Amino acid sequence: MRKLPTSKRAQILHLLCEGTSLRSASRLADCSINTVTKLLVDAGTACQQYQDQHLRNLSCKRIQLDEIWSFCYAKAKNVPENKRGQIGFGDVWTWTALCADSKLMISWLCGARDADYANAFVDDLAGRLNERIQLTSDGHNAYLYAVDAAFGGKVDYSMLVKLYGKAPEAERRYSPPVCVGAEKHPIIGNPDPKHISTSYIERSNLTVRMMNRRFTRLTNAFSKKMANHEHSFSLFAMHYNFCRIHKTLKVTPAMEAGVTDHVWSLEEMVEMIEAMELKSAKRGPYKKRISN
Repeated sequence: MRKLPTSKRAQILHLLCEGTSLRSASRLADCSINTVTKLLVDAGTACQQYQDQHLRNLSCKRIQLDEIWSFCYAKAKNVPENKRGQIGFGDVWTWTALCADSKLMISWLCGARDADYANAFVDDLAGRLNERIQLTSDGHNAYLYAVDAAFGGKVDYSMLVKLYGKAPEAERRYSPPVCVGAEKHPIIGNPDPKHISTSYIERSNLTVRMMNRRFTRLTNAFSKKMANHEHSFSLFAMHYNFCRIHKTLKVTPAMEAGVTDHVWSLEEMVEMIEAMELKSAKRGPYKKRISN
């Protein structure tokens, strides 16, 4: 079977990581849409596996949590009756954990915004850290049990609950309500009030929407399959963590966190993907850690 050269694979991945849709990437790279889709699947699987193995024993001190909305297949109101209630049809939430100091995307999970996914997500996060942290989330109640179950008393945890007023342009589409304030609620331990914030993770949500076409609103580039949605986010996280220099840090988040000692090139990412493919071919398919 013919395989694309490294330079062509790197070009396609670069297009996907810069917010280009699959069909746009296939046109710009002058290759089949099936080729681009297969590369996304292979790259997403390898990137997930690599980060699952290497984002461990992290010395983070402050971590922020949030969930970002998107949808698969169709918006919730348009999902056929026989598919409603199934993950991957309608609303999809991507749970993310960001280190406030290194800006490293430590963990993520795509699925529903409920207690089961909260427990799986926070439990995975806890297993990647090597010391006590200060943790901040929004006011989503599912975090209360999840954090306590995963960390016990070995965390300084707080919630930042934002207060919203009535939007002056409530009649217009996509007009957000006005944030009139925020309340800081210490939950476990002794969190430092100065660092009770979700500003970095909320800014990260903007980066996700700008760099991942599937999260862009009002387009037809949304995910049609849940698996491809997960592959796309894993690829984004790999590029963000290892390849993209953070404007403030002047290095990549993975370098700042001590996970790697250099800026990865797209060609290096392709070589990693090919190495992972070779290992998987020898020992069988890789099984994902939770659902993503």
